[in-house]
Amino acid sequence: MIQFSKEQVYIVTGASSGIGQCVAQLLNELGATVVGIARNKERLLETKNESKFPENFHIEVKDLTEDIENLPKYVKSLKEKYGKFAGMAYCAGIAEINPLQILEYDSLKKLFDINYFAPLFLIKGIADRRNNISKNCSIVAISSIAALCSDKGHSAYSGSKAALCASAKSIARELATSHIRLNCILPSNIKTPMTAIGGENYEESQMHLYPFGFGEPVDVANLAIFLLSDKAKFISGQNYVVDSGGVR
Repeated sequence: MIQFSKEQVYIVTGASSGIGQCVAQLLNELGATVVGIARNKERLLETKNESKFPENFHIEVKDLTEDIENLPKYVKSLKEKYGKFAGMAYCAGIAEINPLQILEYDSLKKLFDINYFAPLFLIKGIADRRNNISKNCSIVAISSIAALCSDKGHSAYSGSKAALCASAKSIARELATSHIRLNCILPSNIKTPMTAIGGENYEESQMHLYPFGFGEPVDVANLAIFLLSDKAKFISGQNYVVDSGGVR
């Protein structure tokens, strides 16, 4: 059974809803100290209060796209408040449908800022040896199955997620010498607020692609927890597809 100690401190972004919320609460339940980051303070407080050990759940209200270049300094400031980090789960992200005919630079940049640039600069901050515990430090980034197979209108979203996967493989090689692991998880549709952009009948229309049904946030969180733990100490630089076995 996977267990953590309260001395193991993990950053979880997107911690106020969906996959990020589930990862944060499961980490906390298994004994880790969590620093949950999101924009919505009210939902963050709800996540903290609903966690098993709220005394080991700290909240940070922040828009990660406001000052991306200085995110490494932000990680340093968090380290000074909570101690060195055992890892991070980057779960923040957005999805938009942008057909080529109406694609604009601003919408493209918005997607890349939160889905690609923000995680890279947070990883840069975590990778700084002054901010992590070194051995057994692990980072998990939530990408998407769209990085491998994309629907119409998802060129910008798919591009941002594919870029994250490609960069993570390269960064994992760099971080290996520092005993830091980095892996990506590529979920298909999961029952989260993000899925709602497809409309009220979206799940029903897509069900034929999912032999085991739509995934729940915990289906992704369970894999994230394993990759963050020392049970996965021999695994890095991988892209794990979580897609009900049929979406591709």
